[in-house]
Amino acid sequence: MLSWALIFLIIAIIAGALGLSGIAGTATNIAWILFVIGLVVALIFFIGGRRPPV
Repeated sequence: MLSWALIFLIIAIIAGALGLSGIAGTATNIAWILFVIGLVVALIFFIGGRRPPV
């Protein structure tokens, strides 16, 4: 999930450098959403931990 966020962030940076502000804004928003979702999932896994088998 975080790797996809990084990919969209790179796309946004390249699009911004080329002057494509619409694509850059959209890619930035997608990257931000994926980053937040990735952090939430990582936090859930961290809190849940690994449970021993019953």
